[in-house]
Amino acid sequence: MSNDMIPLLTKALGETVYMVAVSMAIASALGIPLGVLLYTTDKGQILESPTLNKVIGTVVNRQVETSLKEVPYGLIEAALSMGATPMQIISRVLLPESMPSIVAQLTTVVISLVGESAMAGAIGGGGLGDLAIRYGYQRFRPEVMIATVIILIVLVQAVQFVGNTIAKHLDKK
Repeated sequence: MSNDMIPLLTKALGETVYMVAVSMAIASALGIPLGVLLYTTDKGQILESPTLNKVIGTVVNRQVETSLKEVPYGLIEAALSMGATPMQIISRVLLPESMPSIVAQLTTVVISLVGESAMAGAIGGGGLGDLAIRYGYQRFRPEVMIATVIILIVLVQAVQFVGNTIAKHLDKK
């Protein structure tokens, strides 16, 4: 591969990381609170509200809710018996106890976003997918396609490693 491709690969990688980071930030900022609200408004939970739960449940993917369901209800009962408010239970029991699982779920989402950003790039969205199509496929330069695939694999492996490390660090078990 020629040296003229290095700046293009660097720029495309930056675009891909930017797309994934912005998407993940927005998804986390909206998804985690909605997941907590979905869980806490379920039947028998601390903010039980069947109507609100049904409305949120039709719109929200339940990955955060799944992580919160892994928290033993006995911990919530103990906090309630000690006089904790719903907000204290959420911030001091539910989120800290479910955080390793939430981080693992977010890692999976980031990896999916990397793949989806490459597909978006293939149809003109920029990033590594766009580079692979325009410079690799359309100009018959297989080394560019191979380089972008290798970069994507390394990026996914790095995300997986960092996500697993953070989840392990947060796990108190």
